Amino acid sequence: MKGFAMYHLTALVTLLAIAFYLFVCINVSRVREKTGVKVPATSGHPDFERAFRIQMNTLEWMPVFLPALWLFAIYIGDAIAAGIGAVWIIGRIVYFIGYSKAAAKRGPGFAIQGIAALALWAGALGAVVLRMV
Repeated sequence: MKGFAMYHLTALVTLLAIAFYLFVCINVSRVREKTGVKVPATSGHPDFERAFRIQMNTLEWMPVFLPALWLFAIYIGDAIAAGIGAVWIIGRIVYFIGYSKAAAKRGPGFAIQGIAALALWAGALGAVVLRMV
């Protein structure tokens, strides 16, 4: 496992992102119980619907974020990837807080995480292309 030793920070950010996703999953169950929305319904109360969309939007972004995070770490560097990855997580937290209050308040968090994900993707793409030439 010597080759992976240089990616401790990226691994930590990956685990934190997964922990955040587990948190939003548990939150959906908590809000489902609180609002009385019975399984398998995915609508019925605005608080539940917002919690469900937070979970689903987080899930929708993970296939963009995680490969971009790791490719950025491999091709550019662990610390920079982890730093941008931490910004992504912060954006998801801001998104969670805003969207939990009202759908109209989700924008700032979405922008933060979107910019971070795009930076990871663009950086990884650029680094891969440069190595191919």
